[in-house]
Order: sequence, then C-alpha cells, then structure tokens
Amino acid sequence: MNQPVTALAFDFGTRSIGVAYGQSLTGGARELAPLPAKDGKPNWDSVEGLIKEWQPHLLLVGLPLNMDGSESEFGVRARKFSQRLHGRYGLPVELIDERLSTRAAKEEANERGHRGNYAQDPVDSIAARIILEDWLRTRG
Repeated sequence: MNQPVTALAFDFGTRSIGVAYGQSLTGGARELAPLPAKDGKPNWDSVEGLIKEWQPHLLLVGLPLNMDGSESEFGVRARKFSQRLHGRYGLPVELIDERLSTRAAKEEANERGHRGNYAQDPVDSIAARIILEDWLRTRG
C-alpha cells in the first residue's frame, strides 16, 4: 500500500509564483497565496515558511514547454528555479509539463468573475493547483 504523498506545486513566473498544496490520499489540491517575485526570484524565507507549514514530501514545478514539446526560454528559468528549490530544501523536485495550465487557469478565473487584469490579479496559483491536480490524477 502506498503511503499518502503531500506536495507543493509552483507555477513559476517572473513577477508572481503560483503555489498550491495537495495530497494523494484524497487527490485534492488547494490554491495558496502566490509568492511575489522579482525577476523570478521569490523571497526564499516565504518559500521556507510554506515548506515548514505544509511539510510536503515533494515539490512540483510547472515546466513551460512550447506546443511542439521543445523547451522555451522561460522553461530554462523554471528549471533553474526547480534546481534552487532542491538545493535549498533537499526535497525531491519534479518538473511537470504545464503547457495548457495557464489557459485553463484563465478560463476558470473568468468563470469566477475575473476581469482579465492578470498583471494585478494573477492566476498563477490556479495554474499551480491545476498542475498539481493533473499530477495527482496520473499517480492514482
């Protein structure tokens, strides 16, 4: 029998990094407040606080790929972010193909009444939750 797995998922961005928490027992995930970032660098104390609070077994980072599957320039930065997470916290980090998560997050946000001002009201944590839910589904 598999032990339940808990995970924090990150949707990397240069100004905001979406965060979600989920676990395999129920397959559920929830959005957490996005982390402000400066040119893709979060406040690492905030990241550490999340890890202490939620105590995940692993971390997931959305990897933005081009539609043909090749890695985008942004993907290189997301990969670097994932390496920093692993280096700082020693937790396993998995990169997850997130090609359609942002579009799905925007559609969901619009259904919730979002006004389309994504710079002021980012949907990164919705995207992180979608990435995490997809990962949980593939494990189940």
